[in-house]
Amino acid sequence: MLAKGPAKKVTIYVNEDARYHHQPLYEAILMFLMHKGVAGATASRALAGFGAGRVLHTPKIEVLAEHLPVRIEFVEAAGKVDELLPALYDMVEDGLIEVQDTTVIRAPAARRRQEPAAPRQIRRQPAKMLRVFLGESDRLHDEPLYDAILKKLRMLDIAGATVYRGIYGYGAKGHTHKQSFWHLSKDLPVMISVIDTPPKIDEAAAAVESMLGDGLIVVSDAEMIRLVRSDAASNPS
Repeated sequence: MLAKGPAKKVTIYVNEDARYHHQPLYEAILMFLMHKGVAGATASRALAGFGAGRVLHTPKIEVLAEHLPVRIEFVEAAGKVDELLPALYDMVEDGLIEVQDTTVIRAPAARRRQEPAAPRQIRRQPAKMLRVFLGESDRLHDEPLYDAILKKLRMLDIAGATVYRGIYGYGAKGHTHKQSFWHLSKDLPVMISVIDTPPKIDEAAAAVESMLGDGLIVVSDAEMIRLVRSDAASNPS
């Protein structure tokens, strides 16, 4: 396992279309490093570049885009790097391998042995679901209405609320609101979903009704099922 202290950083430059035994070379290198127990490695695709052949490879020219450079980097202990280099030399027939001295300031923490999950309790209680339908462009004073409603629900100590932004819809007026690549609607449908105890939902519905100018409020019966681990249940703080 990689530890804090002196180490080696290895950077390998290859072309994206370079192959090794019928697979991309960069994938073969990553699989080799993983198989050898290297702590971690990353392959990055460049936007453009040129090498010893003095040809600029760029995605702007389709025939040259296939040869874009790929950089593979990993950091390991010096002894581990020395062990890996001979095989890497054989794999990288046309490319560049760079080795630098470096220092590991913080190493990955050792994985803790997974403890068995604590038994859980299932709590059921009657609840209500409140759903508010409005438009994204609706405002209250100088802020989006859905933002103002969410703040009000937090003030009322509602257990939780989620705002959903629609991609397509219509309302009572029959106007279609749609988002597409060519058309970005500024009034997409928004729904706020809230679940809490019946008294809390009644209080929330009354508050939202006073804020909503043009929209829809729906309240329906629900059942709240909470899954609680026994250790959390015994220590609610």
